[in-house]
Amino acid sequence: MRAFAVLSGLGEEYIVGHGDLIGRTSSAAVVIDDPRISEAHAIVSLRRHELHLLSLRRMVIADGKPVSDIKLTKGMRITLVEDIQFTVTHIEAPRAVLALALPSGEVQMLPQVASITTAPVRLHTKLLPDAAAAIWFTGDHWTLRIGSTTTQVAPLDEFTLDGQRFAFVLMPIGDASVASTQGEALVAAPIKLVAYYDSVQIYQRNQKVHTVGGTGARIISELIGCQGPTHWEVIAREIWPDEVEALPLRHRWDVSLGRLRTRLRNAGVRDLLRADGTGQLALEMYPGDEIEDKT
Repeated sequence: MRAFAVLSGLGEEYIVGHGDLIGRTSSAAVVIDDPRISEAHAIVSLRRHELHLLSLRRMVIADGKPVSDIKLTKGMRITLVEDIQFTVTHIEAPRAVLALALPSGEVQMLPQVASITTAPVRLHTKLLPDAAAAIWFTGDHWTLRIGSTTTQVAPLDEFTLDGQRFAFVLMPIGDASVASTQGEALVAAPIKLVAYYDSVQIYQRNQKVHTVGGTGARIISELIGCQGPTHWEVIAREIWPDEVEALPLRHRWDVSLGRLRTRLRNAGVRDLLRADGTGQLALEMYPGDEIEDKT
């Protein structure tokens, strides 16, 4: 009930799935304490029913070839830097994956480890010590912990936190995948983004150039630099490096992202930001769109 790959390297085996990071950051699924490795070096993404590895800051080497996006296959050898290598020893891609239905009706695919808070209700893609509940995948089954009680869970199981009902459901893997919206692409006019980090210029046919500044520009610029879906916290900590606590950081992120979406909508710019329900964010670019990175 989870799409995942097993990576063997550095004397260990790691289970990685959609949204899992590889890098120096402590929130990564594969933490590598090496100065040559970026905090968010690469990320695993579910695309068109297949697990892909996306480089975020620099190219990775897959079977001897530099790549920025590669489908993971059994036996593949991945080199991050000269002497840090992994081998893909197993691939699991079921027809459906386990997801969590929130009290609002929103359904979010579960990452390998997750926490739930109730004020407000939110699924976090890491373990939070003070969370109301924790969920994790062992490789064989899913486990739910509420307080000191731990139980194995399955689809259709339900539980209540602070009077609010949650349920485990199966999500078809096609719905969980990151896929291009080709129908929209056919009718959306091409755009061009020119990023200077603290400002981003947006060019649209037969319209005035729209300039985004401040935090909104930094969010777009960071997404351009990452070159693929990236966890919100990785971007947020680049923008607000002095913010230590997770909840204030998330509040600043939510407010800034909401303002950016509103500004783009008011300017007549289509939604450029695509979230996948597990905390990952990416730029939604269509054929014919252009990006010029001057950061």
